[in-house]
Amino acid sequence: MAHAAAVAKPPRPPRRRRASATPRRLPYLLIGPAALLMLGFIAYPVISVFYYSLQNYNPTKPWRNGYAGFDNFTHIFTEDPLFWDTLVFSAKWVFVEVGLQLLFGLALALIVNQTFVGRALGRAMVFSPWAVSGVLTSAIWVLLYNSQTGITRYLADMGIGDYGVSWLSDTSTVFPAVVVADLWRGVPFFAILILADLQSVSKDLYEAAEVDGASRIKQFWHITLPHLKDAIILSTLLRAVWEFNNVDLLYTLTGGGPAGETTTLPLYIANTSVDAHNFGYASALTTVAFVILLFCSMVYLRLSKFGGEK
Repeated sequence: MAHAAAVAKPPRPPRRRRASATPRRLPYLLIGPAALLMLGFIAYPVISVFYYSLQNYNPTKPWRNGYAGFDNFTHIFTEDPLFWDTLVFSAKWVFVEVGLQLLFGLALALIVNQTFVGRALGRAMVFSPWAVSGVLTSAIWVLLYNSQTGITRYLADMGIGDYGVSWLSDTSTVFPAVVVADLWRGVPFFAILILADLQSVSKDLYEAAEVDGASRIKQFWHITLPHLKDAIILSTLLRAVWEFNNVDLLYTLTGGGPAGETTTLPLYIANTSVDAHNFGYASALTTVAFVILLFCSMVYLRLSKFGGEK
């Protein structure tokens, strides 16, 4: 009986081998070197800026170098009028540029989203300025605004304006001039992103709206705009950060002039560090600019309800 019971007893299932930890860790091991390099190239400069913001560091005046504590930040907010002037102009620059680029970019995206002869060529022409580098864009507009061979010369030949006028040297015309130059390159960015989102809108929605008697304006307001909400929020945020940090165009066209009329906060930082060699104070300005951008971005995403219901 005991032998029979022993025979009838089912065999034990084989033990499962523990899965090797190596395959699960392999993806992290593969991306580890790249992640470390990115961390080094990003974290080290950021930490260095925070460190030097608490220092008096000027290579041309080494006897004054040393720990400054929060003196640089105190000087920024209490004794530096250029900081407030450049911050106000930066806010004006970002508001005007991003607003106009969004408006014209949306209009261009709606146009090239239609079906017409030569649409592919039209899209290529609309998007081509975005492929031009910032330095080349600046060089193009420097030539266009040249008082001897540029736009003003041809306008004077037609009897509009006077010869030798430089829009970049006049305080009344310099701001519109640099705005137009940056619009030429910035508008395609919005047009590309908005067009990509427009192509994902179902045609059935517009057909149903037409059956219900909705006009083109109502279709745009109740179908197109809600669908483009996240694309508009993301593109305006990215472009606002880029425009705030825009240095190459303004530096090449005006150098911050005339009389400091086009000096943004980043351009002021660049002049303080590169020209004046005051890297400690420039680092403090950079830290303040970083905090301002971070705070404004968080508030904007919070108020706009990015990623919420359309």
